[in-house]
Amino acid sequence: MKVSSVTVRRRLVIALFCSGIIFVALITRLAYVQLFIGSELARKAEDLWRREIPFAAKRGEIWDRNGVRLTYNISSPSIMAIPAQIEDARSTAAALARVLDMGEDDVYKMITKRESSVYIRPGGRKISEDKAAEVRNLNLPGIKVAEDNKRYYPFGTLASHILGFTGIDKGLTGVEAVYNSELAGINGNVSFLADASGGVMPNSSEHYRAPRDGLNLQLTIDKNIQSYLERELDQAMVQHQAKNAIAIAMDPNTGEILGMSARPTYDPTNFLDYPSEVYNRNLPIWMTYEPGSTFKIITLAAALEEKKVDLQRDTFFDPGFVEVGGARLRCWKRGGHGSQSFLQVVENSCNPGFVALGQRLGKETLFDYIRRFGFGQKTGIDLGGEENGIMFKLSKVGPVELATTAFGQGVSVTPIQQITAVSAAVNGGKLFTPHVAKNWYNPETGQVVKEIKSELVRQVISESTSKQVREALESVVAKGTGRTAFIDGYRVGGKTGTAQKVIGGRYSPDEHIVSFIGFAPADDPKIVVYVAIDNPVGIQFGGVVAAPVVKNIMTDALRYMGVEPRKDQLEREYRYGETKVVEVPDLIGHTVSDIYEDMNMNFRLEKFGSGDEVISQAPKGGERVEQGSTIRIYMGKHPES
Repeated sequence: MKVSSVTVRRRLVIALFCSGIIFVALITRLAYVQLFIGSELARKAEDLWRREIPFAAKRGEIWDRNGVRLTYNISSPSIMAIPAQIEDARSTAAALARVLDMGEDDVYKMITKRESSVYIRPGGRKISEDKAAEVRNLNLPGIKVAEDNKRYYPFGTLASHILGFTGIDKGLTGVEAVYNSELAGINGNVSFLADASGGVMPNSSEHYRAPRDGLNLQLTIDKNIQSYLERELDQAMVQHQAKNAIAIAMDPNTGEILGMSARPTYDPTNFLDYPSEVYNRNLPIWMTYEPGSTFKIITLAAALEEKKVDLQRDTFFDPGFVEVGGARLRCWKRGGHGSQSFLQVVENSCNPGFVALGQRLGKETLFDYIRRFGFGQKTGIDLGGEENGIMFKLSKVGPVELATTAFGQGVSVTPIQQITAVSAAVNGGKLFTPHVAKNWYNPETGQVVKEIKSELVRQVISESTSKQVREALESVVAKGTGRTAFIDGYRVGGKTGTAQKVIGGRYSPDEHIVSFIGFAPADDPKIVVYVAIDNPVGIQFGGVVAAPVVKNIMTDALRYMGVEPRKDQLEREYRYGETKVVEVPDLIGHTVSDIYEDMNMNFRLEKFGSGDEVISQAPKGGERVEQGSTIRIYMGKHPES
């Protein structure tokens, strides 16, 4: 059929019109793209082309309270691959495997991933500078050496359970894990544009985004006091062949942990060389056990606060046992202590006497104080893995449970609960939340970013009651079961503890946890030290095993802290076989004959030089030494002779 010219013209007009509309639409779209969304599309395209080589932020350092670095970073490069730039994956994998001590197939799988970049792990992460140089010398296309760092612990095992350790990218235990986000910082990178083949796009520029280093953490720990703790624990483990040992030092007036350690221990750098239970369990906050007689401090504080006892005037007769609810509860001393004041009950750690105090208080009052002192709940210390401990439910407490709880049996506590509660008992009655973090510092400016302040939980007992507790516990060290913790020249208070271990649901007759908690100066405590030793071989009494350990720690700590010796301490009561500490007389100016006539036989003399008069001596007059010690005297001529 023949189409008319009119129809043809109409179709041409319609086609031209439609073409015009399409053209206008294209122009409009092009204008929109160029003028409105062009930059956005260009950015997206650039993101598709861009490749990044990460630069790890330096993890924040961890310091002791005086700024000593306990852990910091050292350079440790890492190897990464840009798969699109690798020319021969198989030969590249073989070369890398030889240098990094990895399987060739494992490397091949990594470098052929459909990703923009990938780390060669584990053999290529945080390697030595020597290995990094070997990789650089291979000149492998698509293989880069990225800046990285790893943790260095300059003091080895020191404070390992507090510090913890890190994995490849984050903290895994200790403060490394608890404060990981603050310590980690924000990683940076070098980015560049790559073409379709993965090569660097010509005329493109690299962009460097600097990493933001993590904050530096200052702990409450004092490296020196921490060292004293660890030295004494090492010696105790060797001497007593114990299963484990625990020590904590605390500032009772703030809740700050000055030192905390356990044995066995580990080196954070090589933690995989140790059993997992060693590095995963921080015993001072994780281990639960019956506290024994150190718990009597809580019963004593409650009885004094409630005015249920006058330590000086009230008396108690101890036949060696007490009958409660059909059960016979024995004192540690066979035959008992006889008639004694309640101060002597405390000095002698007399179980029947503390049963009497518990009965005077009643279960509701005693258990209320136990809870107020923080037992049965976590202290809130800023370390992971803390346990609650176990208390009797009040509804389950009968006469026997009340009696045994009063002297520290049948309850389960952690060492951190114990030292926190006793600190409250002797610091004026204030219960603080224990903590190991003190301040956060900006690594660039050195300015304090955040200060961690001590947190007061509650007032548990009055200042006047706390004063009575301190005085009673000072008497324990001078005259009672804690005499082996006596430090000449320092007022020391404390309490021994010996608790049978529960094994298979029964009390073991042979295995004990022995402990001692001490504080000084007794009238104004600056430090509290708690030591517990699990199942020492031989004699198993807190006063024999744990108290001397605390004495050694506190002797060094008090001198280091600048606490001056004094002469107003309670006079120590000596028992048969114990060596007295006596004052050295001033012998200068005396003749030998005068000395032998006037001086008692507390000392041995060793004479040097010639002459008829003492011109010098060692030790000097006024110093205190053990009876029978040698005094060296140096003789000379009198100036007028």
